[in-house]
Amino acid sequence: MTKKPTKKPLVAVLAVTALLLAGCSSSSEEAPATTPSPSQADAEPPSGDGRDYTGPELVGLTTDDFDVTVVTDELNYPWEVRESEGALILTEVAGTIAMVDHEDRFDRYEVDTSDPVMHDGGSGLMGLDLAEDFADSGTAYIYYTYEGDNGLTNRIAEVTFDGDSWEETQVLLDGIPGHNLYNGGRIAIGPDDHLYATTGWTSDNDVSQDLDSLAGKILRVNLDGSVPEDNPFDDSYVYSYGHRNPQGLAWDADGQLFSAEHGEAANDEINLITPGTNYGWPLAEGDDEQDGMETPYLSSGSDTWAPSGIAFAGDDLVVAALAAQILYVMNDEEQTVDPLFSSGERARTVLPYQDGIYVTSTNTSPRATEGSESVDRLLWIRPAS
Repeated sequence: MTKKPTKKPLVAVLAVTALLLAGCSSSSEEAPATTPSPSQADAEPPSGDGRDYTGPELVGLTTDDFDVTVVTDELNYPWEVRESEGALILTEVAGTIAMVDHEDRFDRYEVDTSDPVMHDGGSGLMGLDLAEDFADSGTAYIYYTYEGDNGLTNRIAEVTFDGDSWEETQVLLDGIPGHNLYNGGRIAIGPDDHLYATTGWTSDNDVSQDLDSLAGKILRVNLDGSVPEDNPFDDSYVYSYGHRNPQGLAWDADGQLFSAEHGEAANDEINLITPGTNYGWPLAEGDDEQDGMETPYLSSGSDTWAPSGIAFAGDDLVVAALAAQILYVMNDEEQTVDPLFSSGERARTVLPYQDGIYVTSTNTSPRATEGSESVDRLLWIRPAS
């Protein structure tokens, strides 16, 4: 059942706190708890997008080097997590948004969308990003699946939170082909103030190479829903193509865009994305080389990661892996991804914040193995001092 808080101004709901969520529930026995973010009370709050991460370098750390707090275990198949002035905001695939505020209060809201959210397998309410002025305006952006005339269809929409409810206010991009597994689903506002979105191949071998299709692509959209004039293809949202099921987007300090992508049988990829580039699927995957197609920045080869959310924690790219049930950190010097942290759960997304990292698990996914954890959690992991 949807819960609503006592009505209060949005800026009060999202008030800044120095000790974010201190007093959350304790972690499991194998992960001793600690408070999440002991920064100075008068410090400016980090942006929450990883570029202001204040923790140590991550390459070389392992699970034993982290203290862990369970922020909440009340989630229902969470997909994305964002932060605004001390509040954590998470999408859940059934069409709800969960919020954990600075007073350790958990609330869940149904999102009022123009068509009902369709949660079928892995589809539903997925991507989320917040407008720069979200704390004042309540404006955010979502990526969700609904039942269209031609079956499952994905949409990017603007939504508004008024302190009491979440409501769709504008459709930015519609008609993205949907699927019960392969939808991409990640959205993120880039350093250029454009909205980027990943879309899946929908188990159709033709769409990823078809520039007239929005499936199997990374898209770039103006925040009013129009096509950016400097996109690589005339009058097209397509920014890059030849993708299978990309689910991660992150920019480094130099503004370079990276994406994480699921291969078909292993051959998962970390790609450095450049405009107008063809990343090969389904004609090439993994380290296959073909004329006119870009090989991955890194590939899993015969291993399976099933990478989902990615984010830069300072200069370190952190990768949440579903099948591998682990966080990896990219080691540029060795051109590898190294194990960083595992709680034995399907890691869906990561959010570096201050001196630690938030991690969501989706153990209730249809791809979860029998006997795995039956609850979904938000963890706060912080390198032990």
